[in-house]
Amino acid sequence: MSATHDSPHASAAHDAASSVRTIVVVGAGQMGSGIAQVFAQAGRTVWLTDASADALDRARTGITTSAGKLHAKGSIDDAAHQHVATITYEASLDAIDWSSVDLAIEAIVEQEDAKRALLVDLDARLPQHAVLASNTSSISITRLAAATTRAPRCIGMHFMNPVPVLELVEIISGMDTDPEVVATVEALARDLGKVPVVASDQPGFITNRILMPMINEAFVCLHEGVGAPEAIDDAMRLGMRHPLGPLALADLIGLDTCLSIMEVLHRDLGDSKYRPSPLLRQYVAAHRLGRKTGRGVYDYAR
Repeated sequence: MSATHDSPHASAAHDAASSVRTIVVVGAGQMGSGIAQVFAQAGRTVWLTDASADALDRARTGITTSAGKLHAKGSIDDAAHQHVATITYEASLDAIDWSSVDLAIEAIVEQEDAKRALLVDLDARLPQHAVLASNTSSISITRLAAATTRAPRCIGMHFMNPVPVLELVEIISGMDTDPEVVATVEALARDLGKVPVVASDQPGFITNRILMPMINEAFVCLHEGVGAPEAIDDAMRLGMRHPLGPLALADLIGLDTCLSIMEVLHRDLGDSKYRPSPLLRQYVAAHRLGRKTGRGVYDYAR
């Protein structure tokens, strides 16, 4: 019975997702590069833009290498692999043909003011039909959308790192997000080979509401001498079957991003259990941010 009732809606969402053909990804870091790659592998026309030419060069190299490895393992077919080469890398938003864009995704630093300013800029450039998405991992979609003129077409599309490998995409609906946009973005995530889960617009959503306090507590344990970094990570990896220990995972995510998320949780939920570890703050102050700087809890420069 439910399948019969649901199928017209599912078909409409699939059709709407199929019409999302041209994508702009803003931010060529780990997340933005991965997002651009998976959209290109799915046959979409992709623009990847960043103000930093160095970031774009690193993104091009990283995407080419990542897609090559996936192709060699048989995870993507020849067509998907070849389509990655069609990504357009651009340092200026002004160089993009915005009239053809169906979806813009911001994947910049996890700071609300920066994201809001960018979304306002993108909103002014996008055609009326386009969807405006944020890859934020913790910031309110409702607050971000309120800065734009298209709150019904604003949504959270939070990918997991590394994007080309991990299946999950959190879909976050703001207070005014159109349910049809939510359904379209869910179907679009499935077109990318991802598994969407819908989360309410609460601090940290689902994943980081659970994950970040665990990572933060790992830093508390490290600070208090409960165990060495390797011991803490091995305890969770071998005892709890986590693929990465929490400190190694924090290095992969970026310690600055972890701190930003904990600050959002602490501020918006007002509970002392979300207070960021002083040691986590100290690492960030020392610019030991993890893999992206060559050193975090662990040293990657050697």
